[in-house]
Amino acid sequence: MAQPSLSVVMPCLNEERNVEEAVRSTLRALDRFGIPGEVIVVNDGSRDKTAEVAGRLASQDPRVRTISHSRPQGIGASFWDGARSAGMDYVTMIPGDNENVPEELLTYFSLTRDVDMVVPFVYNVEVRSLFRRILSSFYRLIINFSFGTNLNYTNGTVIYNRRALQEIELGSKGFFYQTELLVRLIRAGYLYAEVPYFLKGRKVGTTKAVSLKSLRAVAEGYLRLVWDVHVARRAGRAGGRLHPGSATAKRIRHVETPS
Repeated sequence: MAQPSLSVVMPCLNEERNVEEAVRSTLRALDRFGIPGEVIVVNDGSRDKTAEVAGRLASQDPRVRTISHSRPQGIGASFWDGARSAGMDYVTMIPGDNENVPEELLTYFSLTRDVDMVVPFVYNVEVRSLFRRILSSFYRLIINFSFGTNLNYTNGTVIYNRRALQEIELGSKGFFYQTELLVRLIRAGYLYAEVPYFLKGRKVGTTKAVSLKSLRAVAEGYLRLVWDVHVARRAGRAGGRLHPGSATAKRIRHVETPS
């Protein structure tokens, strides 16, 4: 059986000092695990030299390519643009802030044989500020209560089966997109595995995740999803129909087929 392949979407907003190492560490991780893959750097309207750095990296390695927005559209829009152009079997998002350890994530890539989502949660939480840890705890409680999920973390670098993504209509363009994707896919019936994940923390620059603009976009996305799930009864375009090529559908067929 051929080794499954992976598209890594890397959204960047003013990450000229971080994106090069983020790309190179991702390529090293793909090489270490022997995973055929690509890195799609999405420059989300950066005002610095992010686009220039990304273009240089793309000229040096055929596995790297770029997408550019003329103005910032949000991390969700950046992910979705990258995912639509992805050519591999699976898709994940690793930010261009060089905060993540790609080898940590790809350690669990083999789980994609049995599930359609590999969902990491940060276990070295001390790398986050106390305010962000408290905010994350409240956020997790609200999401799990609102949508009947039991997730440890909903904003990580999830690995998705690209076939399953094709069944989902995403509404959020900002930081809520990860939560929305997880909720819609889980409610559609796709299987997932949660895994512990080490985060090294950002060394240069500041996070955009807890800005007032980002928090407002998260609140708006949450209210839209509550409406879709509980009022309009729209869990996702899949409507409970699994993509026949998904790991979940294959497992169901295996169980239901008489031996």
